[in-house]
Order: sequence, then structure tokens, then C-alpha cells
Amino acid sequence: MKIPSSIWTLLIGIVLTLASFWYGQNHGLLPTAATDEAVLVDGLFNTMMIVSTGIFLLVEGILIYSAFKYRRRAGDNEDGPPVEGNVPLEILWTAIPAIIVIGISVYSFDVYNEIGGFDPHAIHEAPMNQESMKMLGHGSAMAATLNDTAGSTAPNLNQEKSEQAMQDPATAEVRNADQIPQLRNAPGVGIVAPTIGGSPEKAGKPAELQVNVTGLQYAWIFTYPETGITTGEMHVPIGREVQINMTANDVIHAFWVPEFRLKQDAIPGRQSEIRFTPKKAGDYVLICAELCGPYHGAMRAPVVVESEEAFDKWVQEQLVASKETLNQAIAVNPADLSPNEFLAPYTKDMGIQPEILHQVHH
Repeated sequence: MKIPSSIWTLLIGIVLTLASFWYGQNHGLLPTAATDEAVLVDGLFNTMMIVSTGIFLLVEGILIYSAFKYRRRAGDNEDGPPVEGNVPLEILWTAIPAIIVIGISVYSFDVYNEIGGFDPHAIHEAPMNQESMKMLGHGSAMAATLNDTAGSTAPNLNQEKSEQAMQDPATAEVRNADQIPQLRNAPGVGIVAPTIGGSPEKAGKPAELQVNVTGLQYAWIFTYPETGITTGEMHVPIGREVQINMTANDVIHAFWVPEFRLKQDAIPGRQSEIRFTPKKAGDYVLICAELCGPYHGAMRAPVVVESEEAFDKWVQEQLVASKETLNQAIAVNPADLSPNEFLAPYTKDMGIQPEILHQVHH
């Protein structure tokens, strides 16, 4: 019994659909989803994989079938039959891709909005002023802008900071990272857009944890403004929304943790942001995703997602370690100076505020 072509078409369509859905959900191409935002991004990626797999199997299947079915037989030297265009078919294979592209575009925008990427009010709140552009060339735009904000009228102080940044970029990085929150509303400094901020239900609400991140060739420096901790690795607790405030000291870098599914540029002289909520404990790697120099591939930093208890323990360990280091420095004080006098040259270069030093010492 000959099976009608319509039945064959139906069976082939069912098989293609099932195969596409299975592979779209089991491709294994993505690393662990470590944040709430990663789940949304994975849903979009899986949808595109389902559609792509179905189209690939359909197109390749038709090509293979046509190549076999209509191949030239031995002894066949005649011309092929003249074929006119099929307008309904051409409309169909134009309309279907258009519908797919529009559907994925709408879905992509919805995911981008859900993770906090769409905030029209944050688009270049203020342009960079001329002074900031000048200081940017010396790698110390943020320090110079802070002086302008505080009403400083000493231009030689800005020059001193610029020269210091060129001589010692690492200390300039710590200083810049510590000043990020003060620069949010500073004249002449805008927020890089688009910014990955809070989700719609958290819009306008402060994040539960702030981490200031500064990129430089070829390292990342993390500062926790609430405790004054400055470290080379980032620790974040599970279940608490984290806001990353970023800048760069020299060239453009990019904050990218593959397991978080989020990526944002860190730009000299400007602040950019990422907000996310960790959901799975583990050790991950922060990678610079912007070509920043010959050692770009080595610009990595550990990121630890841990429980609330483990995070609090780490914070206490960092505070104790800072205090022990401070006490050791005081123990070798050769001139019997006060702690503030003895450590002033070092704390000034590192951008440590006097009140933080006093708090750690006591």
C-alpha cells in the first residue's frame, strides 16, 4: 500500500519537531547557570537552538533528498524540464523566516528587560566634560573629576595625581575603585549605557551588596565599600542581589563570568554597572572579554559564590588580616610615630580613607 505524501509530510514534521525540542534542551553547550539571570538567558538560547536545529534538519534533509531523488541517471543526456517560479512557495519561505526573526527579537528584548538591561533613563545622564577627557589620557580621570566635584581649585594636585597614576597604576586603581560611589552624581561623568541594572520589580531599589571593580592591565581589583576590603578576588553570597560598579584605569576591559551569562565593558573615566543574584555556589573565573593588550588572555580573577555564612566568615577573615598587617607595620615603627603618621605615605598612595584606618586599628 502506497502511503500518501501528506502522511509522510506529517510524520517527518513530527520527527523533526521532537528532534529539535530534544536537542534544544539537551545540547550541553552552556556552562553552569550560576545566577537567576542566567536562567532567563539560557531559556532564550535554548529557544534559538530549537528553531535553528529544526531549520537545519529541514533544509539539509530536503537537499539530501533532492540530490538523491533527482540525480542524473546513466544514459540521461536530455535537458531538465523548464520550471517556472512558484509565487505562493516564495511568499511562504520569505514569511516564515520573517516571523521567526521577529519572534526571537521580541523574546530577546523581553529577556534583556527582565535582567535589567533596558533603562532609558540611564543613557548618558551627563556627558564627560573637557577636564575629564584630558585626565583620561593620563589614566586618572576619576580622581580628577572627584577633585572638581569637591570644589578643589588646586590644578597642580590634579597634575600630581596624573603623574602618580602613570608611575604606579596599581595604587591608582585602588583609589579609583574606592571613589566609584562618589562619582555617580558628579558633574561631567555619565553612566555607560546600556547598563545591566535591576530587574523591573527591583527597579529603583538599592542592591543588597555593592562591589566596586576596577580593571587595569592585566588584573582586576575589588573593593567592598561597606567594609573597606580591597582584594584580588571577588566573593559574593548566594541569594543576595549584587551590584558591580566598574571602571578602568587604562584601556577598555570587559567584565565577563560565563556562568553568570552577563558581560559589560569597564571604560576609563566612566562608570558602568551590572546587577545579578547568585544562585549556585562554586568557584568561577572572571575573564576580560575585551582585547586590552598583549597579555589580555591572562587577565583573569577568581570569583567565589558561597553561602551567607561562608561569605560573612570571609569578610571577618579579611578584616582580621588587615588588622594584623597594620599591627605588624606599627611594630616595626622606627621613629615611634603614631599609626596615622607612620602609615600616611602608604595609605595615601592606596587611597585608604583615614576613618577606615582608624576603624581597623581600633
